[in-house]
Amino acid sequence: MAPDPKLRSADLPSQKQVIELLDGEFTRAGYEIDDVVIDAAARPPRVTVVADGDQGLDLDSLAELSRTASELLDQLDRGDTPYVLEVTSRGVDRPLTEAKHFRRNRARKAELTLADGSTLTGRLGETDAESVQVVVRSARDFEVRRVALADIVKAVVQVEFSPPNRRELELAGESGKGAHR
Repeated sequence: MAPDPKLRSADLPSQKQVIELLDGEFTRAGYEIDDVVIDAAARPPRVTVVADGDQGLDLDSLAELSRTASELLDQLDRGDTPYVLEVTSRGVDRPLTEAKHFRRNRARKAELTLADGSTLTGRLGETDAESVQVVVRSARDFEVRRVALADIVKAVVQVEFSPPNRRELELAGESGKGAHR
């Protein structure tokens, strides 16, 4: 008889426990916990910690955060249920939902769906608490549009396979070197 997934989940740490346990260490390292997903139905069960930071996350940082998370979570007495721990970055497929997400993706191309149903694709520029500047193609050049964050229903970073236009990067507030973190 297979174990009931609901019973197995009782031995897993909760989202709240994971956040409380790891938040201080992630903050000291210069990162924050963006999300924690507990998947008790997966085989083996999975605990995914999504981290983010103003400087982005490289593989070495992810490895260090993963080691730290593993050591801290091993201290919890959670029974005999083994699980997979994954520490990952937000990735390009996660929607931009807060001002900090737009700020951290400055100089990246994004597709925005606006409250009026229209879409806008452009390079993200300066962001404040109320709005984001978006560099869009105009007739023969580029122009900067200020879009209120409250008017954005959905925003997703677009994957690019060729280098961005230098003028576009300048308007987004980047020099062109190291624009993609």
